[in-house]
Amino acid sequence: MNSPRQTKHRQALAAILGVAAGVLGATAALAAPTFAPEDVFQLRYASHPLVDSEGERALYLRHSMDIMKDRSRSNLWLVDIDSGREQPLTSGPNNISGAVLSPDDSRVAYISKDDVGSQIFVSWLDSPRSAQLTRLPEKAKNLAWSPDGKWLAFAMRVPQDAPVMGKLPPRPEGAEWAAPPVVVDRSVYRNDGSGDKPVGYSHVFVMPADGGSPRQLTRGDFHHDGSIAWSGDGRALYVSANRNADWAIDVSNTDIYRIDVASGELTALTDRKGPDGDLSVSPDGKRIAWTGWDDRRMGYHRNRLYVMNRDGSDKRELLAELDRNIVDPQWSGDGRAIYFQYDDRGATVLAATSLSGKITELARDLGGTALGRPYTGADFAVGGDGVYAYTVGSAAFPAELAVGESGRNRQLTYLNANLLDYRELAPVEELWVKSSFDQRDIQAWVALPPGFDPGKRYPMILEIHGGPFATYGPHFAAEIQLYAAAGYVVVYANPRGSTSYGEDFGNLIHHNYPSQDYDDLMSVVDAVIEKGYVDPDQLYVTGGSGGGVLTAWIVGSTDRFRAAVVAKPVINWTSFVLTADMSPYFARYWFDKMPWEDPETYWQRSPLSRVGNVTTPTMLLTGESDLRTPMPETEQYYQALKLRGVDTAMVRMPGASHSIYKRPSQLIGKVAAILEWFSRYGPEQSESGS
Repeated sequence: MNSPRQTKHRQALAAILGVAAGVLGATAALAAPTFAPEDVFQLRYASHPLVDSEGERALYLRHSMDIMKDRSRSNLWLVDIDSGREQPLTSGPNNISGAVLSPDDSRVAYISKDDVGSQIFVSWLDSPRSAQLTRLPEKAKNLAWSPDGKWLAFAMRVPQDAPVMGKLPPRPEGAEWAAPPVVVDRSVYRNDGSGDKPVGYSHVFVMPADGGSPRQLTRGDFHHDGSIAWSGDGRALYVSANRNADWAIDVSNTDIYRIDVASGELTALTDRKGPDGDLSVSPDGKRIAWTGWDDRRMGYHRNRLYVMNRDGSDKRELLAELDRNIVDPQWSGDGRAIYFQYDDRGATVLAATSLSGKITELARDLGGTALGRPYTGADFAVGGDGVYAYTVGSAAFPAELAVGESGRNRQLTYLNANLLDYRELAPVEELWVKSSFDQRDIQAWVALPPGFDPGKRYPMILEIHGGPFATYGPHFAAEIQLYAAAGYVVVYANPRGSTSYGEDFGNLIHHNYPSQDYDDLMSVVDAVIEKGYVDPDQLYVTGGSGGGVLTAWIVGSTDRFRAAVVAKPVINWTSFVLTADMSPYFARYWFDKMPWEDPETYWQRSPLSRVGNVTTPTMLLTGESDLRTPMPETEQYYQALKLRGVDTAMVRMPGASHSIYKRPSQLIGKVAAILEWFSRYGPEQSESGS
């Protein structure tokens, strides 16, 4: 991974930073401290790389934590690929997104959010200059440069008048009336993380890249908020949108459209039942690559890779035999290959394919952009001369910037070296287990406490991922490190239903969740206990979202765990489907019928149906602004446990959405609450009667 120059550089850095410890002598090395809650504020990570057309320079977003504002910040940095020399392009309390390089590599356009709002900016790469291009009333997204560098395209919501129900009399001047009634008439009227959706539709705009008035290209009561790309001649745009009559209910059925820039005329290039998007236009403008799937109303569909001519003809699938979820196709500079990434058994892979379908694997160590829990998550970009950049991560560090060519890769940044190189982290080991249900192979990982002694027996936490169609892997996770630093063996696994093992494995829980995923998890717990270093009388369990569902299901099925924390769960599938922010999606893909058509199935799959079996002390933890698994799900379970006399508590995270910890202190608060709850039910406390 590291070139001799990079290795030498890092060794020199470590030597300089380690002078104080070195004076103690080679035989008296000090033990490094473990990862601590306050260290969360010191973490840095890279994301969203870009590479110029010569393959000489890379840009990326550097994320840091503002301890005084309790916010994540991001700024653009420019890196010389050969020397590794870096310089900032932006600075200050920014949150930057959507960065795109101009075709001549002279400028980068991006969206910057501050305390005032989000606007489009450009910065010059060769001089310390930036300019604000817009003062838009709404946030722009999906920026795209025209091939000649003269225009920028983007999507933005166009407001409409909110619906009203009846007419109020005029308010007297100076009178202090209540706010008027709010009328809701949309299927999806709120989104987790952003709250109530303003009334209006997302449309496509173009504007001069040097600044000027935006011009709206699309019309109609449809959202045009998918990926945007320019045609090779700059006369048209390609956009992914759902313009079907039933778009409000069939939310996944998007198509790719060609939009004439001069007239705004739209031409549909795809028309299948299912999503088409994530599009990329070849350098010569003759072909379009995109991803999508034929809708079979399964819980999990894997994204497939397609190519077609620019007029929509000669559609064909590439890599039909690759049973993995393909994302983010990008053309090589010469147009002979398409780069893409996919998850495979918990790892994220960067690969390229020829147009004849020959795959070349380029890297298998992508990751590190999900700081809290060990989810997959990575970004990459393709530049000129066969050079690509990607976010590299491991269980020992979050995302850094790496570059490569033909599979020869090297890491360019070491943003966390001055922190994590001086912490004793939990080592993470891979584990494969046979499920007790059907002997199916289940992948898991075990994080051992710092200073682990195999002759001792430790308490153990089973930590369960959400989704449920998601995947964990050997990635850095602040939560896992904090649990291990507190003295726990931490186990996490990918039970059936997890992605990265193929479409069939994911759909083993189709219309059957929770089910035998419980058996998979218990088999993992048993396998770790058999290693001899876990105390079987000190088992604890927690999980969030889909993991919260399974945690509640577990305590309703067994009493082997001393305590549990159910985070942001679904407790009652009927109430969830009818109150979650994406109700049309969940009802369509996660169940065969509507709740009133088959209430018994909804109830049988609900953890609430098993609450009568629960004896395990169980805490609930959810964000008060969670609209994905709304707070009433948590409140139902809390009240049921109270009525049954089971030890319980409800921790409500003010202002937190489903992710819980968009703010660093929320991540710390979540972990602190979980560790406190588990400590209350350790063997010493039980023996003392507390």
